[in-house]
Amino acid sequence: MKKTTRTRAVLLLSLAVVASAAAQGPTSRPAQWRLYGDWPVKVEFGERQMNAILSFSRDNEGNLTAQWISLWGMIDLKEVKLEDNKLSFVQVVRFRDNEFTSNFTGQIEDDKLTGMLSRDRGESKVEGQRGPRTPRAVGSWEMKFKVGDREVTTTLVVKTDKEDALVAEWESQWGEHEVTDVTYERGNLTFKRKSKFQDRQFESTFEGTLRGDTLSGTIKSEMGDMAAEGTRIGAALIGTWNLDVTAEWGAIKQRLRVNPDMTGLYGTIPVKKINLADGQVDFMMVMEFGDQTFEMNFDGKLDDSKLTGEMTTSRGTQKITGTKVVRPSRRRGTM
Repeated sequence: MKKTTRTRAVLLLSLAVVASAAAQGPTSRPAQWRLYGDWPVKVEFGERQMNAILSFSRDNEGNLTAQWISLWGMIDLKEVKLEDNKLSFVQVVRFRDNEFTSNFTGQIEDDKLTGMLSRDRGESKVEGQRGPRTPRAVGSWEMKFKVGDREVTTTLVVKTDKEDALVAEWESQWGEHEVTDVTYERGNLTFKRKSKFQDRQFESTFEGTLRGDTLSGTIKSEMGDMAAEGTRIGAALIGTWNLDVTAEWGAIKQRLRVNPDMTGLYGTIPVKKINLADGQVDFMMVMEFGDQTFEMNFDGKLDDSKLTGEMTTSRGTQKITGTKVVRPSRRRGTM
């Protein structure tokens, strides 16, 4: 009888521990996980406004880090802290032989950021919100599968529409295709496809798993099941690049973000299309400064995770070298 009572007590204790762990699972993450990513902000300077990006991440030890990104370059912020909903950091700007320090205090609520940037010459109001997160499935995929003994290569293009819903196109030199019901959840991509070859029509479905830059799945139709393997197009360039920019007037650090759909951001300037072919990279963008606009053109080379090239503007040429940012792997309890 005593053994039965002891066993029952151990079982109840184990269930209590499991229930407690399940209940605390989501809150066991540090508060900083809510910050990770980009936060576009507007900063008031008197009657003027400046656009900037606050980008939060973590180092290899899991410590919160941040960068301030603007037209004038990228700055590593110091003493970045998030306690409850309160955010603070120190910004140090160096211009030639001078150094200017500002202190930010603010808060995060409902994916909105507000606060004040204080310095010797006054205060600036800062407001922003979390930038949209692109689903990992978005991008162009080179898909390969076999029909009988013949290997077929097509391109699957996954995008988001104006309502941020996933849509896709199946680009092939054979037939016409319509893709519908695109879903991506927890690493799994599914969709339906209607295909037309001359007078023949048929329907198929795709179910696949995304791991890194590969997509493995199965196409199911009346012809049977076909294994399909996909590789992300442009994977070597897609991601975040820390740039060293050198010109006659000096040197700055800047950031290039290449999105899975090959759009991007150079600092805070949108880039509509980034081209990559045989290791050659080029893109064009337009910078607005007051009532003036300046066209900027980049031509460079991608080689072994290094990006080198030149940015040409009406005011001269800047030499650029870049290194791709490798994010720390996710560790249990930190992400």
